[in-house]
Amino acid sequence: MFYLLFCLILQIIRGEYNNAFLCILSLILFTIPFFIQRRFKIELPNLLETIIFFFIFSAEILGEINNFYGLIPYWDTMLHTINGFLAAGIGFGLVDLLNENSNKIKLSPVFLALVSFCFSMTIGVVWEFFEYGSDRFLNLDMQKDTIVNKIATVELDPNKSNKVVVIDDIQYTEIYSKDENNNLTSTVISNGYLDIGIDDTMDDLFVNFIGAFCFSILGYFYVINRHKYHFAGNFIPKKQKKQV
Repeated sequence: MFYLLFCLILQIIRGEYNNAFLCILSLILFTIPFFIQRRFKIELPNLLETIIFFFIFSAEILGEINNFYGLIPYWDTMLHTINGFLAAGIGFGLVDLLNENSNKIKLSPVFLALVSFCFSMTIGVVWEFFEYGSDRFLNLDMQKDTIVNKIATVELDPNKSNKVVVIDDIQYTEIYSKDENNNLTSTVISNGYLDIGIDDTMDDLFVNFIGAFCFSILGYFYVINRHKYHFAGNFIPKKQKKQV
C-alpha cells in the first residue's frame, strides 16, 4: 500500500497522469476485498486474498507502469491464466454459499463446476470488451497488436463473391495516412502485417479457459469430498463464521 502511494506521488511529480490514474485505480481495487468481506459478511481465504493483491499489483503497477507486458514474454498470458482460475473460484464460491445455506436447493457437483467455469469465462469476455472499448474510444493499446505473416479475408475478393483471398509470406506492410497538415505520410511495418488485437484477445480467452477449466475440475472434487480435496477451498469465498 505504501509503495502504491509512493508510486502515485512519483507519477504526479513526473507528469505521468495516466500512470497516476492507474495507481489510484489500484488503490481502489485493493480496498474491494475488505469492502466485500465487511459488507456481505463473506470471508476470503488468506491465499485467495494474497493472490488477488499480487494480481492487481502485477497487472497495473508492474505490467502497465513498469512495462512488464513488453519486457517479459508471456507476462500477460500468465495473468490471464491466473484470472481465469481465480474468477472460477469466486464464481464457485457464490453458488456454493447458496447451495450450503438452502434446504430446498441442492445443486450437483457437475452443475457447480459448470457455473464456476461459465462465470469465469463471462468475466474474461467482459474484460475483453473493456479492452476493446478502451482501444477504440481512448486510443489505447490494451489489446496488444501482433505481427502476422499471413491473412485470409473475403474483403479483398474483387468480385465480392465471398471467396477467401489468402496472402501468405507477407514481407512488409506500408500504410499511407494524412497528418494534421494534410500531408501524406507513410509508415512501414517490417516482417509482416499488423494484426490489431485479434490474436491477443483469442490468446487471452484461451488461457482464461485453461484456468477456469482447471479450477472447475478441482471444484468438482472439492464438493464430492471437502476434506480430501481441501486445496480448492483456499480459493473459494465462504460465509463468515459467527463469533460467539
